[in-house]
Amino acid sequence: MGLQPLEFSDCYLDSPWFRERVRAHEAELEKTNKFIKELLKDGKNLIAATKNLSAAQRKFAHSLRDFKFEFIGDAETDDERYIDASLHEFSNFLKNLEEQREILALSVTETLIKPLERFRKEQLGAVKEEKKKFDKETEKNYSLLEKHLNLSAKKKELQLQEADNQVEQNRKHFYELSLEYVCKLQEIQERKKFECVEPVLSFFQGLFTFYHQGYELAKDFNHYKMALQINIQNTRNRFEGTRSEVEELMNKIRRNPQEHKRANHFTMEGYLYVQEKRPAPFGSSWVKHYCMYRKETKKFSMIPFEHRSGGKVGDAELFVLTYCTKRNADTIDRRFCFDLEASDRPGVPVTMQAFSEEDRKLWMEALDGKEAVCVILEIFFYSAQLDKIGFTIIKKCISAVETRGINDQGLYRVVGVSSKVQRLLSLLMDSKTCNEVDLENSVDWEVKTITSAMKQYLRSLPEPLMTYELHGEFIVPAKSGSPESRVNAVHFLVHKLPEKNKEMLEILVKHLANVSKHAKRNLMTVANLGVVFGPTLMRPQEETVAAIMDLKFQNIVVEILIENHEKIFKTLPDATFPEPISMSVSPPNAPPRQSRRQGQRIKRPLAVYNLCLELDD
Repeated sequence: MGLQPLEFSDCYLDSPWFRERVRAHEAELEKTNKFIKELLKDGKNLIAATKNLSAAQRKFAHSLRDFKFEFIGDAETDDERYIDASLHEFSNFLKNLEEQREILALSVTETLIKPLERFRKEQLGAVKEEKKKFDKETEKNYSLLEKHLNLSAKKKELQLQEADNQVEQNRKHFYELSLEYVCKLQEIQERKKFECVEPVLSFFQGLFTFYHQGYELAKDFNHYKMALQINIQNTRNRFEGTRSEVEELMNKIRRNPQEHKRANHFTMEGYLYVQEKRPAPFGSSWVKHYCMYRKETKKFSMIPFEHRSGGKVGDAELFVLTYCTKRNADTIDRRFCFDLEASDRPGVPVTMQAFSEEDRKLWMEALDGKEAVCVILEIFFYSAQLDKIGFTIIKKCISAVETRGINDQGLYRVVGVSSKVQRLLSLLMDSKTCNEVDLENSVDWEVKTITSAMKQYLRSLPEPLMTYELHGEFIVPAKSGSPESRVNAVHFLVHKLPEKNKEMLEILVKHLANVSKHAKRNLMTVANLGVVFGPTLMRPQEETVAAIMDLKFQNIVVEILIENHEKIFKTLPDATFPEPISMSVSPPNAPPRQSRRQGQRIKRPLAVYNLCLELDD
């Protein structure tokens, strides 16, 4: 059974049953209000979800539109061209569909959300205001009536008459308000049926229109879809037809790769490992290069390439080949090796390693390589020294860096090409050519080549700049103590260095302090410079795991030097400063180490090499 009608005559009786019927109408309207509120919330969520879906569909359409298939060869078939264009067509289809969805989202706001919000605010809101007035007037009416009935009968007639008139007027006002409220309740009960359902009907009409538009788009797309299916099938058939031929060719090449070598202008090409010598105590490393050689011009080019590091290609090197010699197994601890010498680097052979003996034979044949006979010769030569040439090298390099590259990002961290570094260093260390090398104005030498050459020179010294003897003592303060005590300890030890070592260290550290002042541009903070120059200026005489673990402390010592260079080099240390404890790893009965004074130029055998001499034909 539905709600009972509210009779206007019952407003004057205001019976308990009348009030119960009024509360039933009020509860129904409250339920309607909650329903509309929830419906509005769901409708807004629907709009938001529709917009999100539309944005995702549009992004998907853009991805389809922006991608293009690359083809193998220099031309495509018509079927392949149509397949390539299909992604653009798919994108257009989605774009048109989303335009219709956008219209739907707008129509939901206009046809569903706004009408329901207006009904809830103007109609149900008005009833709530009327209810407040009705409840307030009810309280006032019956309170005044009770007060009136409590008046004493002994009061004057005039006072009683005035009180009666006031009660009567208030009762009439209450009845009028009750009549209006009852009328409004029943009006809203009838109005809500079409006011609520009509917007929902409009919403579904928009939804059906959207689906109809999608159907029309699909119908228009159907012809293109069928044609594309034919293109795809044709392409698949061609693929199946050619795959067996490709596999047959692959098997032929697998059985005999050299017989099916692709013709090109290179006499020989392929991967070789190239030995790159590094300063003691780090030995040498072998880096894989892709090498190419043309016999007509004798030009040999090689590009460092490592498959495992993402396929990064390094800087290419090109030189003119002078000779190629096979390395015998007793001259090197690796197999399949041979030496090359370039015309611009006489006497500096480059050692290379092939993948196999067969591969080496192919390279030797292409390079006109010679078999070798080994003769043991003891070579004496001068190493890097702290002499006049050494100071000239460092000063020239520092001047060039501060003139040309003080703001270069990664200064001293970015490494130059090994062959160029070796060439520059050989020119600088030769007294005949040292002064002729112009580093400040020449474009032939990159800043990274200059910085690498300077570091290489320092690492090539017979012993590190801060000496083997004091190495352990420099490490001790870096491991403990307050910042002030560390500075004092390093200050004390620097003044124990041989005079030329201290002089060279001062020149270098002053330069590094200047580099660190430009850290905002070159990104080389004091800490970064410590990482670079710690192993360059300091190293232990004996290479052990424990010594390697001290590398970080070497960096700290260099940081202290840079940050406090004015105090350390311009003032004398405290004479009362205690002698640091040496961390030497020498056994107790070992003879004391002889400190090598760098001012003396010593002619000494550094190594015994096996020199491979070419056989005369």
